[in-house]
Amino acid sequence: MDSYLKNIIQNIPEKPGCYQYFDDKGIIIYVGKAKNLKKRVSSYFSKRHDSPKTRILVSKIRDIKYIIVDTEADTLLLENNLIKEFQPRYNVLLKDDKSYPSIVIKNEYFPRVELTRKLLKDGSQYFGPYANVPSVKTLLEFIHKLYPIRTCSLNLTPEKIAEGKYKVCLEYHIKRCLGPCVGLQTLEDHNKNIESIKEILKGNTNLVSDNIYSMMLELSDRQEFEEANKLKEKYLLVENFKNKSTVVSSIKYNIDIYSYDEDESSAYINYLNVHNGAIIQAYTFEYKKRMEEPKDELLALGIIEVRNRFGSKAKEIVVPFYPDLTMEGVEFVIPQRGDKKKLLLLSTQNVRQYKLDKLKKAESLNPEQRSVRILKDIHKDLNLKDLPTHIECFDNSNIQGTNPVSACVVFKMGKPSKRDYRHFNVKTVIGPDDFSTMREVVYRRYHRLLEEESPLPQLIVIDGGKGQLSAACESLKALGIYGKVAIVGIAKRLEEIYYPEDSIPLYLDKNSESLKVLQHLRDEAHRFGITFHRNQRSKNQVKSELDNIKGIGDETKRLLLKEFRSVKRIKLAKDEELEKIIGKFRTALIRKYFEDKNS
Repeated sequence: MDSYLKNIIQNIPEKPGCYQYFDDKGIIIYVGKAKNLKKRVSSYFSKRHDSPKTRILVSKIRDIKYIIVDTEADTLLLENNLIKEFQPRYNVLLKDDKSYPSIVIKNEYFPRVELTRKLLKDGSQYFGPYANVPSVKTLLEFIHKLYPIRTCSLNLTPEKIAEGKYKVCLEYHIKRCLGPCVGLQTLEDHNKNIESIKEILKGNTNLVSDNIYSMMLELSDRQEFEEANKLKEKYLLVENFKNKSTVVSSIKYNIDIYSYDEDESSAYINYLNVHNGAIIQAYTFEYKKRMEEPKDELLALGIIEVRNRFGSKAKEIVVPFYPDLTMEGVEFVIPQRGDKKKLLLLSTQNVRQYKLDKLKKAESLNPEQRSVRILKDIHKDLNLKDLPTHIECFDNSNIQGTNPVSACVVFKMGKPSKRDYRHFNVKTVIGPDDFSTMREVVYRRYHRLLEEESPLPQLIVIDGGKGQLSAACESLKALGIYGKVAIVGIAKRLEEIYYPEDSIPLYLDKNSESLKVLQHLRDEAHRFGITFHRNQRSKNQVKSELDNIKGIGDETKRLLLKEFRSVKRIKLAKDEELEKIIGKFRTALIRKYFEDKNS
């Protein structure tokens, strides 16, 4: 560290604030916050950092500036604004999806209520953002059914209406608008509806429902039954909507909920706003990591971003863990049970789904990305040395001890490579000896690959438990490649994974993609082996019964099996049926063979 930077650090005050690092070109490369500026900035230069990215950052710092603020919350807000403005290379980057829909109540005469994706500073009032377009459209449909407000874009100022140039449209005739364009509805009456709509959008459906019910009773007492019936329809409409909406509890919660998830490159934060027990706002966003930022700092940054953007004033915030943040008059809660715990779980489901959807979208554009991700999962879950781009799996088949065969299936980049599949007729094993069979076929397979100088797999999977795995390992040792190629066994009963010379199995999550690939390998090897085994048994059966008959050639055999499907049916067929296909002479040969065999 040069004397210029030392001098700056010596004079930095021990107060909360934000610091900015500049490179040799005077460009901001990092913005940070600190409860104690002096301690935080000094720490970058006074110790060795484990993270390579941090070491690179420190090596590029040529100047330091700082801004002092009053509170810790202010440091977060300032940091957030500085990152947005300068987008420093080594800071997290907010991946802001501006496509989330909101509902706007326009700032105009006879305000319209519409879906929008643009938040303009024109005095209009915005509600949302909402998780998806269908939910917004459903809500708008309900509002327009409950309150007949205009949807046209006419300029309905008092002067324009007085000019008498407008005419009512179809919306008026189907009773979805009360005709303010021709003076049939007053601005006061329209704005009463707008106030009720605002309460619905805020989640205060109980208040709207109660008001409608009170007005309905008043009209009924005055024997204005027709008007009362209209209000009854509205009341039932609101009640039905309440039942379908996401109401968390009868307790009138007014809280914010945040959940967090991350991967190697990004952090994801979901925000739910609950007002009067109902979820009225949902938003998920992503921070692109640049350094190894701790999750408590990222969550704190997200909370400040949301409160700044949506103007939330909630005094209680539900979180999965405590953020690196203290706010005056605000309590952070980690619930263990009850409604708040359910809310947190709901938010967690949303953030995980957002992360999954983003991943699926990326993988749909680049299918190889999914394959690489799954292989990385297997590499991590099985603690392998190398990425398993080439996997081979062995399975034995011998039904009732007959025709012992084995199958080897090959997966490349996590997908079946069927042209590389191989099957083996067992040569040295008599009877149902699974261990000896596995020992033979594994030896034959890799002896052949070594002779041909073909590439070996990074992972061998054995269908079976400790016994089959040990037998396979013996063959690898005999070939001198034990330890050079990873090998595991997968047992059928509990899907446990066995390692060589380790009696304690590994249990993978039943929903993990690593286990699903191993199961696919095992099932594919079993299918391929069983198919080959059945073919072998069929050939042997046909050979033992028909090929031993002198005078019956391949063409005769083919005609018989095509017609009767099996040797058993040929035995039971009448002479006339056989003669139609192969003639009297060959029919006599077949009949004599089976009679001699049974005598």
